[in-house]
Amino acid sequence: NDCSSTVKMQTNGSSENCVDPNITFKNSLYAATYTVIFIPGLLANSAALWVLCRFISKKNKAVIFMINLAAADLAHVLSLPLRIYYYINHVWPFGSFLCLLCFYLKYLNMYASICFLTCISIQRYYFLLHPFKAKDWKRRYDVAISTAVWIFVGVACSPFPIMRNSGLTNSSNSCFADLEVKKINSSAASVMMVIIAELLGFVGPLIIIVYCTWRTRQSLQKYQTPLENTSEKQRALRMVAMCAAVFFVCFTPYHINFFFYMMVKENVITHCAIRRSTLYTQPFCLSLASLDCCLDPILYFFTTSEFQDQLSRHSSAIIRSRLMSKESGSSIKE
Repeated sequence: NDCSSTVKMQTNGSSENCVDPNITFKNSLYAATYTVIFIPGLLANSAALWVLCRFISKKNKAVIFMINLAAADLAHVLSLPLRIYYYINHVWPFGSFLCLLCFYLKYLNMYASICFLTCISIQRYYFLLHPFKAKDWKRRYDVAISTAVWIFVGVACSPFPIMRNSGLTNSSNSCFADLEVKKINSSAASVMMVIIAELLGFVGPLIIIVYCTWRTRQSLQKYQTPLENTSEKQRALRMVAMCAAVFFVCFTPYHINFFFYMMVKENVITHCAIRRSTLYTQPFCLSLASLDCCLDPILYFFTTSEFQDQLSRHSSAIIRSRLMSKESGSSIKE
């Protein structure tokens, strides 16, 4: 549909034939991206959940949010084998429900990740600003916030599969990027929906994360504090800076492209050059958005001292137990 169609549009009062760009490479790009992401994402997020849930006793300082972030990433990673199969074989034999479920998990992961990265940034900055309130903060508060995030994101992401459900049946061989976008009769409604989605899912979190990063950095540079407090501020700065880095690398290109992509698909934007560039760059932006599954575990390791200690401690214990088992086995043979 995107590869060779010719669209007749009105541009500046005159009609022109606009040939959509040839993006047949997208299947290979998606298959390669998801293959590269799958194993590291599966291992890293599984290990992160194991360490965070089992071995970190103090469930404060954004650990609850990290657990939810890792769970969101793992849910998306587990759907990647079906995506890889589809983009390699160009056929979907698993039915419409699994197609829409995998499609839904992609956006659920994206916006849950955005929300939890924002929560981590806010909490680390707030606790840095009010250290005494951090001591009184209860674990159930983070659990309640996380539950509210999942409910909000789950409902907010429901239009994505609904918009792609048009004409999809169990006998359909197409899925994911090859599904047609359902047309909305009103151009004004299309623009309004996209603007609201961009404001809530991208612009708002972007402003919050940038502000928290800036204020945390400013706090570290402005005040002379004891060495222990300085170390705590540096850890907080690393955490919010890492949140900002993941956000900019993975989600900013996608959301800049997303606005134009939806406007092109709804024929609100009809300028040929914008249409062609938007359709051509969309597969690259969508691929970047999935990299957060591999980048988020870096956030846990490099910004949480407890995570580093527990991971190194239990890794050493595993290595020692294996060495001891080998030694005992060799002594028995002797």
